[in-house]
Amino acid sequence: MTLSIVAVVLGLIVLVWSADRFVEGAAAVAKNLGMAPLVIGMVIIGFGTSAPEMVVSALASSQGNPALALGNAYGSNITNIALVLGLTAVLAPIAVQSGVIKRELPVLIAITLLTAAFLWDYQITAIEAWVLLAIFAIYMGWSIWLGKNSSDDSLAAEFTQEVDANPMSMKPAVIWLIIGLVLLVVSSRALVWGAVNIATALGVSDLVIGLTVVAIGTSLPELASAIAATRKNEHDLALGNVIGSNMFNTLAVVGIAGAIHPIDLEPLVLSRDWVAMAGLTLLLLLFSLRVNRLGRINRVHGVTFLVLYVAYTVYLISTGFTPALTS
Repeated sequence: MTLSIVAVVLGLIVLVWSADRFVEGAAAVAKNLGMAPLVIGMVIIGFGTSAPEMVVSALASSQGNPALALGNAYGSNITNIALVLGLTAVLAPIAVQSGVIKRELPVLIAITLLTAAFLWDYQITAIEAWVLLAIFAIYMGWSIWLGKNSSDDSLAAEFTQEVDANPMSMKPAVIWLIIGLVLLVVSSRALVWGAVNIATALGVSDLVIGLTVVAIGTSLPELASAIAATRKNEHDLALGNVIGSNMFNTLAVVGIAGAIHPIDLEPLVLSRDWVAMAGLTLLLLLFSLRVNRLGRINRVHGVTFLVLYVAYTVYLISTGFTPALTS
């Protein structure tokens, strides 16, 4: 048990550090190749900040623990909105100006609602997983088109400022990209191994460990980037990173895990975890979009998110001590 806890803690530390190096390297490579700042932000940085979830979930599924992969994805979505945005908004209200964000939020709502149809029979089959990946490919194409045609958007200006703040030539960028990727894989293996052992020792399902410990750990890059962006008055960047990460988690992370190994679900995934994820996403939409005036996620909204996160976590723990599903 002690060794498993050490593996989880060290795995999370290295995971967060390597994800940051991976993002910096990938963004610098893209800039050196002449990509538009908004494309770099929405696609490259989107991949980078979701890389921990992707690698952890792929490894968990390949090792016969797909429920941990699903818990990681949905738990990260819940954590990103309720904890990351909640804490960020309490520290400094988040102004919402970007037209790109206002277009992406309804899309995230639609995709979240679509996943309910896949969860209805308490299983995500290989076919459903490939459908999610196909939608993800379409979303990527749409993001690239938006990135090339929304150069005057406030989000584009913030991405330009962020990319220009960390100049790096091609050679060190490629080196950091490779180092970050290798360490992502190594730390993810340690994290998955430790998390599964802890789940077994505590008598909880892989899903619950994925929704709590692993989800919080893999959401740390989003938390760090959101707080840093808000402190620099890059409000759209803070919100855009969360929305992009949730889109990647819902489509790519679950899609990759399900394509590797079909996911059998506990009934509470739909009635507890999906409801929490969908409800928080809808609440984010309501807080962010205002008719004919600037949207703003204020401190009251932030406190609301944090209270809901605590309530969800308490309910999760109270209902989570059930025998793990046999994969």
